[in-house]
Amino acid sequence: MLGRVKCAVAGFMGGIMAGGSSGGGCNPGSELPMKFPYMRPEFLGLSPDEIECSADHTTRPIVILRETRRLPWATGYAEVINAGKSALNEDQACCELVIARRRPMSYCPPSTPSKTPTAKRRNSLPNGEGLGLRLDHSKLGEDSEGLVFHYWALFDGHAGWGAAVVASRLMQHHIACQLQAVIEILRNLSSLPPTVLGEEPDTNPYLQGNPPGPHRSLTRAASLRGASGAPDSPCNTPPPPRFYTEKKIQHESLVIGAIENAFKEMDAQIEREKQVFHITGGCTALTVVYLLGKLYVGNAGDSRAIIIRSNEIIPMSTEFTPESERQRLQFLGFMQPHLLGNEFTHLEFPRRVQRKEVGKRMLYRDFTMNGWAYKTIEEEDLKFPLIYGEGKKARVLATIGVTRGLGDHDLKVHDSNIYIKPFLSCCPEVKVYDLAQCEHGADDVLVMATDGLWDVLSNQEVAESVTTFLANYDPDDLHRYTMAAQDLVMRARGVLRDRGWRITNERLGSGDDISAFIIPLMYGNHQP
Repeated sequence: MLGRVKCAVAGFMGGIMAGGSSGGGCNPGSELPMKFPYMRPEFLGLSPDEIECSADHTTRPIVILRETRRLPWATGYAEVINAGKSALNEDQACCELVIARRRPMSYCPPSTPSKTPTAKRRNSLPNGEGLGLRLDHSKLGEDSEGLVFHYWALFDGHAGWGAAVVASRLMQHHIACQLQAVIEILRNLSSLPPTVLGEEPDTNPYLQGNPPGPHRSLTRAASLRGASGAPDSPCNTPPPPRFYTEKKIQHESLVIGAIENAFKEMDAQIEREKQVFHITGGCTALTVVYLLGKLYVGNAGDSRAIIIRSNEIIPMSTEFTPESERQRLQFLGFMQPHLLGNEFTHLEFPRRVQRKEVGKRMLYRDFTMNGWAYKTIEEEDLKFPLIYGEGKKARVLATIGVTRGLGDHDLKVHDSNIYIKPFLSCCPEVKVYDLAQCEHGADDVLVMATDGLWDVLSNQEVAESVTTFLANYDPDDLHRYTMAAQDLVMRARGVLRDRGWRITNERLGSGDDISAFIIPLMYGNHQP
């Protein structure tokens, strides 16, 4: 098994270097047409020659926006390719103003690209002038056609760029389609969402759970108890409520649900269309949606978003790795052992169990445990652990180092028929930040970046870098956020020296692809 693991790692890296799917060998899907060609983010406006130059692994040029006003809120963006890990930059990014139109859900096919002309999408000014929208601050996010939302996204591809490119082109449309079903409810913030569409919510706590109509009565259980208000009770005064039979769902929960379902639909579309198109590998996904005064940050993978506000750091995402999701993965392996192919064990040990240790007592833990205990080693424990390694080197089924994302439907353990996708979830964690909770200044920003940045810089280092840079830059210059993003990516990439790319204190710089948005939050408070 150990030899197979070494082959799996070599095959996986070989697949990455080739820009194709993992596992090595001939991929029959490569004969299919591409869903979308390889590209860099559309808002960069790069020519084919410039895209080719950006893929120089030796110089690793940092690519930034030429025209700051192309992105909403004067958002800053910068990216750099890896140091040779893959032939092309497998990160992808998207930033747009999107309209969830007031049309039936049937209008939303699985893959309908935007009909908005490219030039019109690119000219999205901080106040929405580029789309001809008149955004009233009191009705932020509304227009005559539906709901307008701002959208930023990063997709970190692995074992090929195909899934990342597809997701960068289509995810925002899946979110818009999911929001279509609840547009009218989101417009009416004065009333809670109805439990059943088409029915008016019942606001009387005494009658909740009773059938509608003019002759409502107490529940049978209350009547049998002879409660006040029952037919034979001395008083017909309604009793005080003892319990509520209906949950109160807030409007922001509908937006969270729409984003969660959009991730699932995007993943399902990639799976369906792999039969028709050559869509390589998979990708992690980090999206930010600004709607009705709130930021919704959805994350499936190991990218990260933080808010920097008045020298305070607010984490807006959680990385999903084999170690952070150990118990979920082990529980799945315990409940469905056939997924392990009789080659892996769901148990975790501090190191690989050796045959000579059978019968001895060794430290272990399973999905029910956070701590460790001793167990007597059996033959079954000689199987390879479901999760093996530590930190960034931890792998699921000895193959992949992320546990959430899109794609990877055909990914198998090397030289076996064991599929890895059942252990990889496409469901995001969505966190909400209400911009109305405080007044944001010009230096308050949301930083979102792929793991190439966070592998070498901590939250604190990123916050100090961005804060220091912005403090020394003209606050009236909208280009400041792009320059701050460029400075941040440069810090993480480092400088090429005899012993590789180095950052401060001779630490190794990031050899991975890096993509970063810096989003100023003050535009969420004040729409010009």
